[in-house]
Amino acid sequence: MRASCLFATAMLLCLAGTAGKAAEPASAADRSFVAMVSQGGMFEVEAGTAAATQGSTQDIRDQGTTEQHDHGLVGDKLKRTAAAAGLSFPGALNQRFSRELAALKAAQGSQFDALYLQDMDDIHAKDGAAFAKEASGGTNLGLRAFATETHRIVLRHIGELRAIGPAKS
Repeated sequence: MRASCLFATAMLLCLAGTAGKAAEPASAADRSFVAMVSQGGMFEVEAGTAAATQGSTQDIRDQGTTEQHDHGLVGDKLKRTAAAAGLSFPGALNQRFSRELAALKAAQGSQFDALYLQDMDDIHAKDGAAFAKEASGGTNLGLRAFATETHRIVLRHIGELRAIGPAKS
């Protein structure tokens, strides 16, 4: 009984200590990071979904499923982390990524595979650099921790994409 009372008291003290705290501030660089990688992540989910069904090889289909799954989870975590920092998260792809996705979905067979691999190579290189920069210099500790964790996922995806190599005819 006494142990449960001590536990309950400790929990109340923890909650009381955090209840009045405002969201940790985010710098302009942190806001730019969230804006950039949220778009890239949403694109990777949508492109991965397309690859899972349109890929002409099992490697492409499997890698698409990985993108869809991993970046879906990463996007959910980014939404929570951004919200804790007082930042908004876009609800849809911007025009640039919408056009890229439409072009990808219009391709078929080995053309689809080649375009998918090129798109994934490009986005992972750009977002990977953004994650590395935020991980080492972000001002918001939550976003910085998120970037550190997620950068490892991006590096793993780059390795998977390189293992697949260019699409074969």
